[in-house]
Amino acid sequence: MSEAYAPIARVEVFGVAVPLVGAGFRNAYVIKRVQKSALVRVTDCDGAVGLGNIDPSPGYSVETIAESLAVLRARLAPCIVGADPANVHRLSIAMGAAAAGFLDAKAAIEMACVDLACRRLGIAVHRYLGGAVREQLRFNAWIGIVSPEEAAAEAKKWFDRGFRSAKVKVGGGIVADCERLRAVREAVGPQMALRADANAGYGVADAIALGRSLEPFAMQLLEQPVAAGDLAGMAKVRGSIGIPVMADEAIVDHASLIAVIRAGAADIVKLKVMKQGGFLNTRRMMETAAAAGLRVVIGHGFGLGVNTVAEIMTAATSDNVLEGLECVGPLKTADDIVTRKLDLSTGLLALPDGPGLGVELDEEKLRTYRFD
Repeated sequence: MSEAYAPIARVEVFGVAVPLVGAGFRNAYVIKRVQKSALVRVTDCDGAVGLGNIDPSPGYSVETIAESLAVLRARLAPCIVGADPANVHRLSIAMGAAAAGFLDAKAAIEMACVDLACRRLGIAVHRYLGGAVREQLRFNAWIGIVSPEEAAAEAKKWFDRGFRSAKVKVGGGIVADCERLRAVREAVGPQMALRADANAGYGVADAIALGRSLEPFAMQLLEQPVAAGDLAGMAKVRGSIGIPVMADEAIVDHASLIAVIRAGAADIVKLKVMKQGGFLNTRRMMETAAAAGLRVVIGHGFGLGVNTVAEIMTAATSDNVLEGLECVGPLKTADDIVTRKLDLSTGLLALPDGPGLGVELDEEKLRTYRFD
């Protein structure tokens, strides 16, 4: 083992439930009012600490929070005690032998170990990943399934604060969706990039009709218009509309990304450090997408502070990532479990510079929001 690292002595796993702002958020799956997340703290034999955090979303994530916490505690945490936290390859092999699947849970472990290793080296995680190519990051606003009037007012609010792209949820019917996007475009003019997210809510014929109805609004992309497993259907939608199609629910592991590429089902793919199983898997998939000519969007919309910084630092390492990161959880949560909540209120943030992820756990907040 390298002298720079000490073996893992302890792995702690916590469940936390952090309230969301306002009345919550509605997508095609649920109305969400609280974010239930898993936090992992890894401590090595010298007392150095690393943090990892995942934020499953009901109706979207493969794992529930209960499943993530159970596999972390019973199978993944025990299998890495005594291991070198800097050797992510061996950690991945050990976790794979302990449990098949569970990419979210494995990402929490890997994130914490990378954070620990980088803290010991005194470098930021983006340097560990090869270095940043962006020093400032822009973020993407969002608008739920609301009336056209509400959508227009929200869009103008985001634009006036400095945001230059926004996601608008669709799935309430083609006519209603079209009217929502029309109102948003009229409210913000041509200077804001607009994304429509169907959360796999439409069949192929309706998705094509929706896409064609949205073409006059100069859309940046239409996200996951059909079911995740219907790659042929998504390819048909892509070939029938004049808006770039982004795959989200269809992308899980590297094999699923390759399947999307082979099917010609997308122009853009969405990746998340949590969903893809950690930093290394995500970076590999980013390069595969780039090699295939696909742009990338990064971000999980309900991440707490640890996971959010992980995605920011990952996104900063590639110029193939579209501006408008979707890791905007700190704008949706009423609080956090870190000592300094990220301020994304203007839609722009200087790249955090570590060491590690550069965030510290607030022990009092952990006690406040912890659940078993």
